[in-house]
Amino acid sequence: MAHQAGGQRPAPRPVPTTCDTQAYLQDYATLLEASSFPSMVIDHRWGVVMANGAFATLFQGVRPHPTAMPGDNFLRFVLFHPDAAGLLGEHEPGWCLPMLAHLRGALEAYGHDHELQAIRRDITQDALMEAAYRQGLPHWIRAVGDAATRIDGAVRLLLHPDPRRGAVECRIVEETPETLRGLGYRRLTMILRDPRPAAPARRSRRPRVGGTHLAVVPAPES
Repeated sequence: MAHQAGGQRPAPRPVPTTCDTQAYLQDYATLLEASSFPSMVIDHRWGVVMANGAFATLFQGVRPHPTAMPGDNFLRFVLFHPDAAGLLGEHEPGWCLPMLAHLRGALEAYGHDHELQAIRRDITQDALMEAAYRQGLPHWIRAVGDAATRIDGAVRLLLHPDPRRGAVECRIVEETPETLRGLGYRRLTMILRDPRPAAPARRSRRPRVGGTHLAVVPAPES
């Protein structure tokens, strides 16, 4: 799929091994599909290289979006898709801020990557998200520590579309074999846990006007 940065996703880097890489990836997709938990393989841009049926089921109700579908780029989905907050519980502190931290780290490592630069430009178009990236993110990391930005072992809240599941915690587990890592890929699996007890009803806030915004930092003064 063409991304906002333009063009197709670059071909994977060659793996320094004697195995047939394409056949390996096909077999790995079979292994991925065998997991009952939502699982995806991503590149350094959080572009989704492959995902299993459980992942597709989790996000099957997501409406079409030109650049932020969960099966295309998970970072874009978290930050820009209007449906993300309805599936990713505690969306801003639990998902957006950690993903902004991952974006910052990726930009430090791959500063000239066109797709990462495109994501960064899109953030600048949202005043609150830009404030979160520049001011809110450093403050948040100082408050909670670097451990809160780690992927492997992180516990996040999902609002499962299956009403029998409801709000469930998932532990994100990274398990990446050497061949995948050589391609620049990582595998992330969401281990769904028992549903949370029902939370007391809270007074709803007024809906925001406009696009997807973050509310964890104040709006910049005019």
